[in-house]
Amino acid sequence: MHMPGTPPASGTGGSMRARHVVLLVGLLGAAVMMVPIVFVAVISAVRSAGEEPTPVRAGVATARLPPLAQSMLPLVTTRISETCPELSVLRVLAEVQAESGWDPAAWSEDANGGAVGLLQINQANWVSLGGRPWTSTPPPPTADISDPSTHLTLGIDFLCGNLRAITPHLQETGKPVDPMDAVSICHIAGCSRVVGSRTGIPQAGEAGCGARCASLVRRYLDNIRRYERDWSATSTEPGPSGKLPQGIDIGQLASANAYTGRPTGCTVPDPTTDGCVTAATANGIGEVERVFGSEVRSAGCFAPRPWNPTSDHPQGKGCDIFPDRAGIFPTGESLRAGWRMAAWLRVNAEALRVKYVIWQGRYWDPTTSDQEGWGERYTGGGVYNVADPTGGHYDHIHVSFRE
Repeated sequence: MHMPGTPPASGTGGSMRARHVVLLVGLLGAAVMMVPIVFVAVISAVRSAGEEPTPVRAGVATARLPPLAQSMLPLVTTRISETCPELSVLRVLAEVQAESGWDPAAWSEDANGGAVGLLQINQANWVSLGGRPWTSTPPPPTADISDPSTHLTLGIDFLCGNLRAITPHLQETGKPVDPMDAVSICHIAGCSRVVGSRTGIPQAGEAGCGARCASLVRRYLDNIRRYERDWSATSTEPGPSGKLPQGIDIGQLASANAYTGRPTGCTVPDPTTDGCVTAATANGIGEVERVFGSEVRSAGCFAPRPWNPTSDHPQGKGCDIFPDRAGIFPTGESLRAGWRMAAWLRVNAEALRVKYVIWQGRYWDPTTSDQEGWGERYTGGGVYNVADPTGGHYDHIHVSFRE
């Protein structure tokens, strides 16, 4: 464990190699108290990591990635889409680069017995995630923690656990830090730095973080964001609309004006409510209203979702767009308008930073293929009644944005 105010030192090549136990703060305790929380996940197997990556997958410019990252991308996108869709694929890739430079054998020593692998996880946390104990220090090259597929599978669970633990605190306090940045701070310096700081990003003198601590956290985030920019698929060429119902044509619709800014967090006034949205979300909902005009009967973005803590609405990254009255199954022109909106969002997903779209009991994101129709069947995630007009997303299109 780090001493208060002493995050890990920089590694070689300008990337920071974490020598730490990732800790989650006890939200009911003192702000600077670090309390380990163990997340143990039993999760089904994912697709083979040997699957050939597509040129653009989940907003990632695949050809720019390090070779190992390219081969692991199908596993990362599948794991996230199946178990933690609120986690950013690009952030995971960038955090691995910042931690280890995509070296599965990376090792760093610290007072907790050292950290290993792509995400630099120590033995205590590795075992708590379901990994095998080490037989030596450092562990041998054959240890499961050094296997890229195993490490990323459990490492994504770890990052997701931190994200789901810290997100309610951000929602309750209104701290402007982006949740992805908060997860990275948790990983490098402990979630107490997020909880004990005014904005969620510690400044010198906050949350037991001295000047060196604050500087290293800032440099760590800067490195991660740089990797995200370098690896982001910036092409705004339209994508396919998918298997649409007969008679749905979007060929005459205007293309979207791309969002070209950086992640902002929920800091922009929501044009649909009294809440806030991200800049990418504000651009996206504005473009929908510009292109579809009166076909948008109503829309709402920011909203509390106490029954669904993983919702994008409280983060200002999700919007619901109604082509007709809420609570009904639309028909006729309203139904056709909804299909045009959903298809247009899919076609312009890269330009608008769309994360996923749900409409008419169907779900689509950039990693899914059409399965017996447009996108794949929407399951409701155990939260929503998919037979209901609203729960099944029949009366509205839901769109979430990546940032």
